Amino acid sequence: MTVSASTNKHRVVVIGSGFGGLTAVQSLKKADVQVTMVSRTTTHLFQPLLYQVATGILSEGEIAPTTRLVLRNQKNAEVLLGDVTAIDLEAQTVTSKLMSMETVLQYDSLIVAAGAQQSYFGNDQFATYAPGMKTIDDALELRGRILGAFEAAEVTTDPAERERRLTFVVIGAGPTGVELAGQIAELAERTLRGAFRTIKPSECRVILMDAAPAVLAPMGPKLGKAAQERLEKLGVEIQLNAMVTNVDYQGITVKDSGGDERRIECACKVWSAGVQANPLGKLVADQSDGTEVDRAGRVVVEPDLTVKGHPNVFVVGDLMAVKGVPGMAQGAIQGAKYATGVIKKTVAGEDDPRTRKPFKYFDKGSMATVSRFDAVMKVGKIEMSGFLAWLGWLLLHLVYLVGYKNRVSTVLNWLITFSGSGRGQMAITSQMIYARTAMERLESQRRQDALAAAEAADEGEKRA
Repeated sequence: MTVSASTNKHRVVVIGSGFGGLTAVQSLKKADVQVTMVSRTTTHLFQPLLYQVATGILSEGEIAPTTRLVLRNQKNAEVLLGDVTAIDLEAQTVTSKLMSMETVLQYDSLIVAAGAQQSYFGNDQFATYAPGMKTIDDALELRGRILGAFEAAEVTTDPAERERRLTFVVIGAGPTGVELAGQIAELAERTLRGAFRTIKPSECRVILMDAAPAVLAPMGPKLGKAAQERLEKLGVEIQLNAMVTNVDYQGITVKDSGGDERRIECACKVWSAGVQANPLGKLVADQSDGTEVDRAGRVVVEPDLTVKGHPNVFVVGDLMAVKGVPGMAQGAIQGAKYATGVIKKTVAGEDDPRTRKPFKYFDKGSMATVSRFDAVMKVGKIEMSGFLAWLGWLLLHLVYLVGYKNRVSTVLNWLITFSGSGRGQMAITSQMIYARTAMERLESQRRQDALAAAEAADEGEKRA
């Protein structure tokens, strides 16, 4: 076990390397504090562009720079890789584990920005056949499954199997689902045109499905309808009021609003229907008398983004539940800046938890790209769709990307993809497609071996 070294400076521990975590660390660059970021990944992931990794437009490195390199010139910051296994609010410690190595960090202020993960609404077994879109592994696996489906369709001689292989289902009609469905359709129509001999990729079937009655429901009926019409022009089938009740290797089972169930045979399924907060949120809330979590596991924080009884513990990003603040990058960034502003005042001796001004969120709008040269955008009361919204989408995402090199390479890849038909990231490997199931088999075998060892030990004790 490693225990953090003592220091005379105010110690800030930041959990998570997403928008909230990275912004918090960078905002403390000139403060008289010692900052430690703990994250289970080595990168800062730009999740909104994961679908472009999955469809061959961008590489994973362009949207996920290494956090250690991003922060290497910030002398008051250090980065630790590891899973946070415990948070003790009374002892003011954070425990993380990397392989068999355990580290205990002491903190004076804590920022929990652990983010969220895919929610299968109690059906986690669906993940085996319908990956989400929350990690680099998810995106690379989906790229392998999407392109692998075309390859398998080229080889098979069975018409029914070929139809199954060429059917793609995206579950969830939010921004991620809309963007991914549109890109699969464009990939088949433009990039893969003429690349096969026994199939026409453009004849594939792309289905966007949601249990809700509208596409992009949070953005309103006008923009939702605009996005739906554009997708339908691309050939995407929109199936609303359709709830997925089962997912297996061969396809999915769907229950319509009338209660009737039906099957869709499909090889490639993508889940983008919901999110749930990291379990660390509940871990923190349970130690704070009176702090609750909502249905998605997000912490219902105080007006200053802290938990009850602990004015030095902040929860930001997708892990916080604040009315009117969406689970988007801008909410995480603003929350992190607010929290670090309070910490700076604390270090300067100017903070009084009883008189803190509450966090105020400034809504900069929301947007989603539908296809090449087409997007929808909502900023305040202004609603826009089409080419101008698409340009706005491009510019906003470039602003949020970390690193000059990443911005330049992303622009070049966009020029290649959107002005022509090529995509620079079309390589797939068997590991992309089969790693998840292989790891699940290994974990299942590990559990069986552990159970067998325990049973053998019990039998030995009985004989003794």
